[in-house]
Amino acid sequence: MVDLWLFQCREIEAARPQTDEDSSLESERRLLMNAEKLYTAAMNAYDLLYEGSGSAESTLRAALKQVEELARFDAKFPEAVQQLSSALAVVEDVGATARDYAENVQASPERLAKIEERLATLDRLKRKYGATLADVIAFGEEVSRKLADVENREEIIKALRADLDCAAQAYREAARSLHTERVAAAQKLEKSAEAHINDLAMKARFSIEVTANEDPAAWTANGWDSIAYRIATNAGEPLKPLGEIASGGEMSRVMLALKVSVEEGASKARKKMQVPRTLVFDEIDIGIGGRAAEAVGQKLKMLSKAQQVLCVTHLPQIAAFADQHFLIEKKAEGGRTKTSVRLLESADRTEELARMLSGATVTDTSLRHAEQMIRSSRS
Repeated sequence: MVDLWLFQCREIEAARPQTDEDSSLESERRLLMNAEKLYTAAMNAYDLLYEGSGSAESTLRAALKQVEELARFDAKFPEAVQQLSSALAVVEDVGATARDYAENVQASPERLAKIEERLATLDRLKRKYGATLADVIAFGEEVSRKLADVENREEIIKALRADLDCAAQAYREAARSLHTERVAAAQKLEKSAEAHINDLAMKARFSIEVTANEDPAAWTANGWDSIAYRIATNAGEPLKPLGEIASGGEMSRVMLALKVSVEEGASKARKKMQVPRTLVFDEIDIGIGGRAAEAVGQKLKMLSKAQQVLCVTHLPQIAAFADQHFLIEKKAEGGRTKTSVRLLESADRTEELARMLSGATVTDTSLRHAEQMIRSSRS
């Protein structure tokens, strides 16, 4: 490739093409090829306008004398005198131009041959390197730049390696600083999350492991840390990755605890910049009831202050904390099962909550209890 670049660069530099040089040479070539015709035409024009017998100049001059005589006696002709005088001046000027042009016409076979040769060279360059001479010149400059890069590759590589080393050092410093901050934040978060998890009818141990990998292959735009959430949901069990928790309800409660912990630890500046979002919790009530269910409801209520929370639940202790209730029902119609969702109004909310408390038969006691639960959740 370098040999090809060298050949191309030398070929273009040897020709030294100039922008639009081919257009000017084509014009000159056309004149040289028609030199005899041009000379004859110029001299004929000169004779007809000025030099020959019966020329336009002599005819106009004779006519001018006659019109001047008319103008001496009739006021209609002074303007005609001026027009003829102007025409005579134009004829004399054009005639002189034609004469001078004829004197300068030169038939030069030697010059024509040189132009033909030069145009052939330029045409060859355009066929190989671009449609116009401007394209050919640009191609030559690009090849020259590539050759310069190749010739100076050692210096370029050395400079790039120096830049890479500086960037790597800056990355290491930033990654170490970020790692230290993450470890500190992880310690705070794991304590808060573990406390909230145990409020939700779980006796769990929770930890966050922040592991630094300084191998450049592990570097990312977010640092070189890998973060693992580990939990033991039963006494005597080892800590395991959060994703290996078998129970969907436990996973929902752990995620709820994490979300609440993050919200509690968020700074005021971050809260102002927080993007609205929706959190969905399903099966969060599996395996819990009573006080634990109420704690789940309280934490969901806390989260709903900063974002929308959707929760599917069968427990009235959790449902009571919601601002709106939707009832999901399944019905068999025409041999098919259909699911419907409808928004409950205030009275319907109380009745549905009472049904969740007492079962199929809604009693006055369950209604009063439901009303009391809703009032308590608002205080």
